[in-house]
Amino acid sequence: MVGRDRFSREGARGGGSSCAMSPARGRAAAAAAGALRRSGGSAAPPRGQNRKRASPRGGARQREGWGSVGCSLRCLLGAPAAAPAPPPARHLFSDPAEVEALRRNLLAWYDRCKRDLPWRTLAAAEPDADRRGYAVWVSEIMLQQTQVAAVIDYYTRWMQKWPTLQALAQASLEEVNELWAGLGYYSRGKRLQEAARKVVSELAGRMPRTAEELQKLLPGVGRYTAGAIASISYGQATGVVDGNVIRVLCRLRCIGADSSSPAVIDWLWDMANVLVDRSRPGDFNQALMELGATVCVPKSPLCGECPVKQHCQAWRRVEKELAFASQKLFGKGPPVPDVEDCGVGDCPLCPPATEPWDSSLGVTNFPRKAAKKPPRAMRTATCVLERRGCHGAPEYLIVQRPSSGLLAGLWEFPSVPLAQDLQEEKEREELADHLQAWMGKSVAAKGLQFIGEVIHIFSHIHQTYVVYSLHLDGDVTLDPALSPSRWVTEDEFHASAVSTAMKKVLKAHEKQQRKESSPVKGSKRKRGAKAPGAGSPCPGTQLSLRAFLQAPTAP
Repeated sequence: MVGRDRFSREGARGGGSSCAMSPARGRAAAAAAGALRRSGGSAAPPRGQNRKRASPRGGARQREGWGSVGCSLRCLLGAPAAAPAPPPARHLFSDPAEVEALRRNLLAWYDRCKRDLPWRTLAAAEPDADRRGYAVWVSEIMLQQTQVAAVIDYYTRWMQKWPTLQALAQASLEEVNELWAGLGYYSRGKRLQEAARKVVSELAGRMPRTAEELQKLLPGVGRYTAGAIASISYGQATGVVDGNVIRVLCRLRCIGADSSSPAVIDWLWDMANVLVDRSRPGDFNQALMELGATVCVPKSPLCGECPVKQHCQAWRRVEKELAFASQKLFGKGPPVPDVEDCGVGDCPLCPPATEPWDSSLGVTNFPRKAAKKPPRAMRTATCVLERRGCHGAPEYLIVQRPSSGLLAGLWEFPSVPLAQDLQEEKEREELADHLQAWMGKSVAAKGLQFIGEVIHIFSHIHQTYVVYSLHLDGDVTLDPALSPSRWVTEDEFHASAVSTAMKKVLKAHEKQQRKESSPVKGSKRKRGAKAPGAGSPCPGTQLSLRAFLQAPTAP
């Protein structure tokens, strides 16, 4: 339960639960295999784990002897296809003694160095299993795509307001959005409440106790979150894989293939399940994530402080290269050290031949990811509609967004999407037409005051808000058939469920107002300041040559 750099792959990671063949199908498969052997063929051994999706792991050839008959039989009987050969031992944790030593070293470091975080304290002290699972669940959802420092305050306020599943289930979505405002990825809060209501109404308030049940029964809970809740709250010996774990494992075993590919993710889950400590699974998983968050960081990792560096293939490679370079410098000329890739052609976990090891990067050669698609650009015209309230303070009109889609259910200033490369005059006209529909009276496009542009980056959208303002005199009747709307003071605005982007918009508006109300720069001298040329120059003032040569005047 630490801040992730977190690409959360819930749902994309697939299942991973074992699927046993029925006795009848097993007998049929055995008979078919026997017939093949009698006819001179050889049956392929079944794969031990039947995954929810196919994950090709290298270019293993079809086994000889099956031919088209074997393929037909496998399709007919539903038996798993022949498994590709596993990657070389270099990429795996196949030595039990090494696994045990890694567990021991990592847990000892975690016990000494773990951060004091509120969700850890709450989970450790909570005797009730359902409340403990809920506390871990909330933290895991909040930490998706979000840093620890940003989550702590939100988590504390959330647990104070809704300490149990039952309390959250009774809350309104508006309350959830208000508390979540500013944390980003707003659908997380909505899905969390929907799942809490399901636990209360359909599961009698009892949290599922295993990763398999959590993932199956709770909407919005994927493989990672299910594993974290089950291991931390209920002691299930199951691994977890998030962005931090991916980075640590890829460096430990020099995994240079695209770490976001389904096949590599499958191997990483296998490794995590092999490594997890059976007696302290929750602590081990948190330790692995903590290591990635604080030591084995994306850039400038602290390898000297790493408790498992003796198990790290990437670190060993760096050390060997340094030793080789040092010996070469002194002319000893030893043979080239064994720092090459595993040597197996088409290894599914080695870097591609087009991306060789870069000595200048060291351990940060790993992990490697495919280039991200650039976020799509969007432009939106937004108007800060302002009026004077009954006590003279300004009030702003905010409207509620639709209940689905981006920023679902949040409040914003009246806004309208714009086409790209639209002229400013046309932007004004479109916004004026949009406001006219709200107020039921004509709005002059020229009356809209341009404030500026506000940029906000969502995970997949580069959003530009073209901000205008309009001051209204008197009351305005809004069309009740449109989305919900209300007038709010500045304090009420910040207490409402508004996005960070809208807070930026209001800040830009207020900055423009201060600029307009302040005197022109340089129009007034500071109190006590002398007029230019009066008296002696200030200390440090550079004199002209003529002034320097002039005789000093008598006081």
